[in-house]
Formats: sequence, structure tokens, C-alpha cells
Amino acid sequence: MATLVRNLHAAMTSPQNHLLAALPTEDFARIEAQLERVPLRLGEMLYEPGEQLQYAYFPTTAIISLHYVMATGASAEAAGVGNEGMLGVALFMGGNTTPSSAVVQTAGEAWRWERGRFKEEFQRASLLQRVLLRYAQALMTQMMQTAACNRHHSVEQQLCRWLLLTLDRVASPDLIMTQDLVASMLGVRRESVTEAAGRLQDAGCIRYRRGHIAVLDRWALEQRVCECYAVVKNELSRLLDDVR
Repeated sequence: MATLVRNLHAAMTSPQNHLLAALPTEDFARIEAQLERVPLRLGEMLYEPGEQLQYAYFPTTAIISLHYVMATGASAEAAGVGNEGMLGVALFMGGNTTPSSAVVQTAGEAWRWERGRFKEEFQRASLLQRVLLRYAQALMTQMMQTAACNRHHSVEQQLCRWLLLTLDRVASPDLIMTQDLVASMLGVRRESVTEAAGRLQDAGCIRYRRGHIAVLDRWALEQRVCECYAVVKNELSRLLDDVR
């Protein structure tokens, strides 16, 4: 019984975010009281372009999309942030604002940290600072790779990359999302997503029904995706696996 209680307590107090989990137990214990676990709703806008950032977010089960919106209203995702990362890089890079918007792509939860206390902890030159600087480099890699992928690879390859990155951040192979949402993320026409999703469904990779995509064969997606997925995944691992 005592072991069960300890395991339950560990599950309740676990950061569930890879960056926070990289911190020694005593470091996380010190900052835990400053963190607020908050629910994030699908479509919730966390940051507006040019707006002063008030919080840093460390997703646990939610996924946040960094979007750039053009003057025409067209938009595309520059990067996604899940339990591997954090939202609010501008807070410790010195900019405090960003030209992108941040929208909840997958509903879930996150740790929210008030910007003043977050910046104080970052300036302690602790392990958290090293972790976040490494993550900032990984995020830049994701943004650069996304730009190259959107320019040079097919919509089907882009969709495979996006699905695999999403799967890495959630516990279920069943994803709640519409084709309109996916088209907005990739910055392509809805019809292009419909065609690409249809080919993946015919190949047995996914099953699509209105508002849901179920991944049936992850291995098959990995065979069809471009090199961009592995570049992003490997760089994140390279930068953070030995951060201590």
C-alpha cells in the first residue's frame, strides 16, 4: 500500500513536461509553487501578434501552434509546441513580444508561469536556463525545417510530418482535427489536404472521418514522410538528452 501511495503521489506531482522533468527534483520543488496547471481549450488564443507576453506555458497534454497570419488572412504554422517544449521563448530572449500568434491546436493542460517570476528564475543561471537555451535552438531548427518542407515537399509528405510530430506529443493515435484546421496549419488549400488524406487512407495509414483522424499504421507514415521529421526529432534529442 505504501508503494502504491508513493507511485500515485509521484504521478500527481510529475511535471509531465520534458523541459521541467529535466530539472533536478529539488529545483522543480522550488519552482512548483509558482506554476499553475491550467486547461487549454481547442482554438484558444494564448498570444496575439505584437502583444506583451504575460505568461510562459509548459504544455503537458495540450499542443500549441505558432501561426503567422498574412495581410490577406492566409496563415501557416511555423512550429508546434507540445510536452517537449515551452511557449514564451521571447520572454528570455529579451523581445517580450512576437509577430506570431499562438493557438491551441489540441486541447489539454499546461503549466502556466507568470512572466516576472519566470524571468527571475531564468536569470539565476540555473540548469533551467541551459535547458531553455537548448530548447530555443531546437525550436529554431523546427521553424527552419518547416519553411523548407513547405517549399520543397509534397502536401502528402507535409501531412505525414505533421501527423508524426503530433503523435509524438499525445498519448492517443486518435486525433481530433478537421481538414480545414490541417490546411490552415500547412498553409495549403483544403482540397489539397483532402487529396493527400485520401491517398493515406487508401494506403491504410490513417482512417479519416469528419473531425477525426485515426493513425492506423505509424510505420507506413514513417516510410512516406520526408527527411524533415527526422531532422526535427533528432535535433531535439541531441540538444536535450545530455543537457545536464
